[in-house]
Amino acid sequence: MLDAVEAGDARRRVPRTDLVLADARLVAAAERLGRSTVKAAVVAAQEQARRGELAPDLVPDAAVAALPDGAASMRPVINATGVVLHTNLGRAALSAAAVGALRTAAGHTDVELDLATGLRAGRGRGAIAALAGAVPAAEAVHVVNNGAAALLLAATALAAGREIVVSRGELVEIGDGFRLPDLIRSTGARLREVGTTNRTTPRDYAEALGPETGFVLKVHPSNFVVQGFTSAVPAGALAGLGVPLVVDIGSGLLAPEPLLPDEPDAATTLAAGATLVTASGDKLLGGPQAGLLLGRRDAVEALRRHPLARALRVDKLTLAALEATLTGPPTPTALALHANLAGLRDRAELLADRLREAGVAAVTGESASVVGGGGAPGVVLPSVAVRLPPQLAAALRTGTPAVVGRVEHGALLLDLRCVRPADDDALYAAVVVAAGFA
Repeated sequence: MLDAVEAGDARRRVPRTDLVLADARLVAAAERLGRSTVKAAVVAAQEQARRGELAPDLVPDAAVAALPDGAASMRPVINATGVVLHTNLGRAALSAAAVGALRTAAGHTDVELDLATGLRAGRGRGAIAALAGAVPAAEAVHVVNNGAAALLLAATALAAGREIVVSRGELVEIGDGFRLPDLIRSTGARLREVGTTNRTTPRDYAEALGPETGFVLKVHPSNFVVQGFTSAVPAGALAGLGVPLVVDIGSGLLAPEPLLPDEPDAATTLAAGATLVTASGDKLLGGPQAGLLLGRRDAVEALRRHPLARALRVDKLTLAALEATLTGPPTPTALALHANLAGLRDRAELLADRLREAGVAAVTGESASVVGGGGAPGVVLPSVAVRLPPQLAAALRTGTPAVVGRVEHGALLLDLRCVRPADDDALYAAVVVAAGFA
């Protein structure tokens, strides 16, 4: 802080905005971040100098130091929570192939153009073909912008003004206060609830059918488990009721996953007789946010041609990332689910050893990971974590890179199941800085 005389003199020596903006570092930053963002940082530094908090000749340095890393406010996070699909962290992390596809699609691209003929072509035909190829049991497929939108479109196109028959035990809340009954009613369809919270039988469904039935809806309760005196009706037992059967499998498995035997998948559900299956793209599939619709050709075509489909259309970035997810290498989600426990333990022990050498109190211990993201409730994935003092949690969250773990039993756990091996060095450096040993 400057004294009063120095401060008065300093105010007269504050450099003009145009001169500061001419600094080579700020010129380059303006190309990356935009001129308004850079100018705001310069003005803030000038104000500091006028208040006597900063020497005038340091205004350019202060402006450079205050600039954000990127033009958007979202920051990358190392997910050390042990939750594979963490909703607050954006659910599925995209594969390198999907990220590369996003870069390609960010510019002008042939999303609706046949380059060979010069004529208009089917939008996102590569993604549609990849999805159809991944689930041969589907006669046709369509993609909208999220899982809830997929069900919304199905209800609107197939049952507006009619009844949708659903078990009371499957009237779920999907998060952030949004509830399935409210979503369905918004389409103009009427809910016909059958059974009870814990038990629903085939007879309950059969007795509810009539001329007003649009379809039977089966919803996988993907974010909770009901145990005890329970009874639910599998999709196959509902397929012969003589009305369309729509099944919301939720978490986006396209084929059976042996690690998650109770999680429904699209291929098996369609083979059991479902007319239409809806699912999310950013959960167990490991792709971008999208709503997947797979099933009988006439049903999918009715949805695709409905006016609401245009409002729910996905953009070229989603189509590109989805196609690369379906045709590319294993996703980060798949790699995290199938992470080798011995490998996790070796990495955790090495990280803890390095941290102790740097002066950080660190030990390894067993951990329990979960799928998260409304998938496979009750399934525990054995894992390994590095245990740290809990007071490091806030510093790690606000550091660069941001690291999010979980505080449990008086310790901060950094579970390595969802941390890429390539990020181990960055994780080590972040902990050392947060602990004040850098």
